[in-house]
Amino acid sequence: MSEIQAEVLLPTQELRDDIPFFTKVLGMRMDMIFPADDPTVAVFSGHGVRVRIEKGADTPPGRLRILSETPETFANGETHLRAPNGTRIEILPLQTPMVMPETVHSFVVRRLADQAPWVIGRAGMHYRDLIPDRLGGSIIASHIRIPDGGPVPDMVHYHTVGFQLIFCYKGWVDLVYEDQGEPFRLQAGNCVIQPPQIRHRVLFASDNIEVIEIGVPAEHVTTIDHEMELPNGPANPDRVFDGQRFVHHKAESAVWGPFRIPGFQSLDTTIAEHTGNVAGVHVVRRDAQDSAWYSHDSDILFTFVMAGSMVLEGEGRDPHRLTPGDAFVIPPGMRVRYAEPSADVELLEVSLPGVFETTVG
Repeated sequence: MSEIQAEVLLPTQELRDDIPFFTKVLGMRMDMIFPADDPTVAVFSGHGVRVRIEKGADTPPGRLRILSETPETFANGETHLRAPNGTRIEILPLQTPMVMPETVHSFVVRRLADQAPWVIGRAGMHYRDLIPDRLGGSIIASHIRIPDGGPVPDMVHYHTVGFQLIFCYKGWVDLVYEDQGEPFRLQAGNCVIQPPQIRHRVLFASDNIEVIEIGVPAEHVTTIDHEMELPNGPANPDRVFDGQRFVHHKAESAVWGPFRIPGFQSLDTTIAEHTGNVAGVHVVRRDAQDSAWYSHDSDILFTFVMAGSMVLEGEGRDPHRLTPGDAFVIPPGMRVRYAEPSADVELLEVSLPGVFETTVG
């Protein structure tokens, strides 16, 4: 196979002025220059890019971004420069910093019957937004489905996030994670958390699989890792990724216990413990007929109705009868009640932080 190279074409009026800038200031290597008697073209390479500077080229001078782990030590600490040929140079951090926006609290009810649009996202998956206003950018909650099962066209990748949950709502999916051993099957009712920057890949999905994915903050970077192959080894399941451990919660081995709201019980996924209380995840079901009014002081409290039905009553609000596929967010300090829960009601509750105060009554 013949070698193929790509280069960015930039114009110049006087090449001799550009050579010292691109070699000495930007630290690039000059690979080619011609003609010898009066050079009008030079090719430079470095920092993962190849640049061709040509005298009189009919193209804008452009903008070149250089990403550095230590931008303060590059180009004498300057972050914005202009080359003699007019090209603007920006020196930026190699890793995009994660910004955690302040939560804009609101009462949100998202009903499946309202037919919120499904959009096609990464790897051909269908996404449905469960928190349209995203609480000011602090969280994204997605209902994701893959109608046709089979191999998933995914690549090894990671996310720059503060917290990320994948809960298998229906069907199953085969996944593989960095340092977690061989691929495994995530069954309906089970979940995983993807700690910050853990490499992973979706391999295979059943027909009509549906998952609930929570990401904090709402806008976060997904990076493809072209070098790592998964599974990798040897396995290191206790590895800590930015303060969090990987969790694969299996409902069949969990124990139902008391919930923070009277009339309900829950399965604790242990996610609060393994994230240093960044977030908590509970599967909730009815324990008794009576329910109580309550309020909470959690920054974010998101709930998805997985089965059965209930009426969400909020102080000063119209009641909402909720059925499977519906979701809601209760802001801190608001009094609410989960009324008329059916015998088979089952909820997925996600909170940030994991442990918080609930006031009943």
